[in-house]
Amino acid sequence: MAKATVLGKSAKADLPKEIFAEPFHQSLVHEAARADLASRRRGTASTLTRGEVSFTTAKAWRQKGTGRARVGSLGVSSRFGGGVTFGPKPRHYTVKVNRKARRRAMRSALSVHAERGSVAILDASAFDTPSTKQAAAALAKWDARTPTLIVLTAEETGAMKSFRNIPRTHVLEVGATGVADVIGAAALVLSEDALSSLRERLGG
Repeated sequence: MAKATVLGKSAKADLPKEIFAEPFHQSLVHEAARADLASRRRGTASTLTRGEVSFTTAKAWRQKGTGRARVGSLGVSSRFGGGVTFGPKPRHYTVKVNRKARRRAMRSALSVHAERGSVAILDASAFDTPSTKQAAAALAKWDARTPTLIVLTAEETGAMKSFRNIPRTHVLEVGATGVADVIGAAALVLSEDALSSLRERLGG
């Protein structure tokens, strides 16, 4: 059974093998990470087409007699201030990933940290009173690589306030943590309650 350092202590904690012993599935992890990142895109980019720009509908000059080439709408994309051809319009970037595949990908990402020894367990009750100095000292003692991801539950506000101001340290609630967050972090810190939540959600 894999073991992890308990942050701020010299003890080691056992990592549940049902979520930390999954082989690495590159295609699944890539698919789930891509879906996570795509779902965060707002998709609000928008441009005006030639039918939407505010231009007169009159011809620039008459059809014949000027010696110049004939011209129609001034709102065409080839003219300054004209509409954009095939420009972006509001859309969603959601990519569907099956629930079992997403869970398997998350177990795979967590197992990578277990193999590297880059996962630690946090006793969040030690941070009932927020202390960034104490949090930074605990990470320094563990020699945490950066960027570091801290995963907590919504109730662990003291620990959240303690770690959120440390440079290159990202704090996320366990329910909002995706495969892209886990696989993109060099070090992972899980609170005991967050670990229980992950075990309940990903086990089996």
